[in-house]
Amino acid sequence: MEEMHEQLQLPENALRELREGEQYEPLMRPGREYAEVNAWSVAWGIVMAVIFSAAAAYLGLKVGQVFEAAIPIAIIAVGVSTVARRQGALGENVIIQSIGACSGSVVAGAIFTLPALYILQSKYPEMTADFVSIFLSSLLGGVLGILFMIPFRKYFVKDMHGKYPFPEATATTQVLVSGQKGGDQAKPLLIAGLVGGLYDFIVATFGWWNENFTTRCMAWGETVADKAKLVFKVNTGAAVLGLGYIVGLKYASIITIGSLCVWWIIVPAMALLFPDTVLNQWDPSITTAVGDMSPEQIFRAYGKSIGIGGIAMAGLIGIWKSRGIIVEAVKRIGKTNADPTRHAGDEGGPVLRTDRDLPMKMIAIGALSTILVTFLFFWLGVMQGNLLFAVVGILLVAFIAFLFTTVAANAIAIVGSNPVSGMTLMTLILASVVMVAVGLSGTGGMVAALIMGGVVCTALSVAGSFITDLKIGYWLGTTPAKQETWKFLGVLVSAATVGGVMILLNETYDFASGELAAPQANAMAAVIEPLMSGVGAPWILYAIGAVLALVLTWCGVPALAFALGMFIPLELNVPLVVGGAVNWYVTTRSRNESLNKARGERGTLLASGFIAGGALMGVVSALLRYLNFNPINEAWLGNPFSEVCSLVAYALLIIYMVKASINVKSNN
Repeated sequence: MEEMHEQLQLPENALRELREGEQYEPLMRPGREYAEVNAWSVAWGIVMAVIFSAAAAYLGLKVGQVFEAAIPIAIIAVGVSTVARRQGALGENVIIQSIGACSGSVVAGAIFTLPALYILQSKYPEMTADFVSIFLSSLLGGVLGILFMIPFRKYFVKDMHGKYPFPEATATTQVLVSGQKGGDQAKPLLIAGLVGGLYDFIVATFGWWNENFTTRCMAWGETVADKAKLVFKVNTGAAVLGLGYIVGLKYASIITIGSLCVWWIIVPAMALLFPDTVLNQWDPSITTAVGDMSPEQIFRAYGKSIGIGGIAMAGLIGIWKSRGIIVEAVKRIGKTNADPTRHAGDEGGPVLRTDRDLPMKMIAIGALSTILVTFLFFWLGVMQGNLLFAVVGILLVAFIAFLFTTVAANAIAIVGSNPVSGMTLMTLILASVVMVAVGLSGTGGMVAALIMGGVVCTALSVAGSFITDLKIGYWLGTTPAKQETWKFLGVLVSAATVGGVMILLNETYDFASGELAAPQANAMAAVIEPLMSGVGAPWILYAIGAVLALVLTWCGVPALAFALGMFIPLELNVPLVVGGAVNWYVTTRSRNESLNKARGERGTLLASGFIAGGALMGVVSALLRYLNFNPINEAWLGNPFSEVCSLVAYALLIIYMVKASINVKSNN
């Protein structure tokens, strides 16, 4: 039997730029055929898409952060392949990961926008939001994201080889390559999932301790909150702790500093400067003077809008920085269309298996067909049969989605995160202004703009995630056309799952109640309502946030992370820095860098388990509450001692995570 070339580690030139005349040869040789798409890989891919779509939807609506499922799915794929003793499963595992990873990207596109329909419905009962609208906007957006990204594949994954770090793709590839090591990693991931899931399930279902700890549980804390408008809060859940570990101390600190800037500086300052003033020029529903508001009310009425302005400006800055990439990629598509033999084979000769994309003609027909179906959806299902509104809407969606596709891919390739919420906010603002200009406003305009935003948001989210899959495939040597074909199935399954979970969570918690934060969707609702209702918008607050984003960028601080912190509630930001601090601690305790790295990898597994387990059990808890199983004692949760218990439980969870991460041997 020929040597199993794919069991070796990545080639030395996998992560660096190639020298002149040097070629990269992937682990799975281009001249051979490998098992990739079969019943095993497709079935497991579907299972992963369903499970992680449900988990990501719950967590994203709870804290506004959607975890990337690629790494835990890769670990599970390797684990089940090892248990089943499948030979040469590398290609199969890539397909499992590629289909399953649609979960996080489709979920992000849906939950950042579409829950706003339910939030606004509480004020405007005539607005409607049903499964079909949610499903179609997610599905059509996801399909557009795939089709718009395929022409850029060669540029990002091959032509720019070694110039982009692709942090998430690198980590996922290492897991897939590790083989037996990946199988061993499935055990701590499973244990952490059980621990995190049980922990969060007890809180959400039985309420043995409070979900949050606040300084209000003490008499002096209540006084400080009322008089000085200062309060401290931290969510003590396992899923949010794990998310902070993966985000890391640097970005978690920036997010939390942004949050503290609003809660500890802007909120008290507004109460001090405008104690007897009712600031409601853009929102007549505000009838209370600033000084009579609680810190939470000041944050919701004023502070969040500053964050919205910062997020929008950060997205604009990202587009400006990526302008050269957009122009270059469009030029390359033009060259491809002029000479279709060069879309994969650089010399115009036979196309290698590892360079085989779906035919460009098929991509063009598919994109036009999807745009046509989206137009019909807008015309007949969203715009109430108005042809002008539908034409303007589809032109906006197609242009913005294509323009921002490269921005999403560039962000993923460089830092591993996609500023899709900021780009979607800009889309909503632009769509609202344009649609009002052509005569569509009111509740009909709100629905139309949010559905348009949902399509764009999902397209950008899926496009950014897809470039990670394609880079993994390039390093390992899978067939791009197979990844591209079966990615559509993952989008279909994830869109159906997230639609059902979103309806379940709204029925259980009611997005308008604020029990689930849904921060991005609340931002979308806050932006779109004044624009479409003719009340006006808090442009001065948006401008403050925009200027702040410009200053932060000039100082070299990631403006998007800071602005997100300003928008997301304090209690959901503080645990991010706690998780980031745990990451820093376990990766710096030894002078042996190999040992620190091994500990960091183990911590990532535990964090992924906390996220997946906590989020999944959150969905289960929501289902039980929907079925009227709710044994929580509200009087106990109102007792300050329940918050003290939550702090004790949180400390024990952190100790477990630290000890389990440190208790690992060096890879050397």
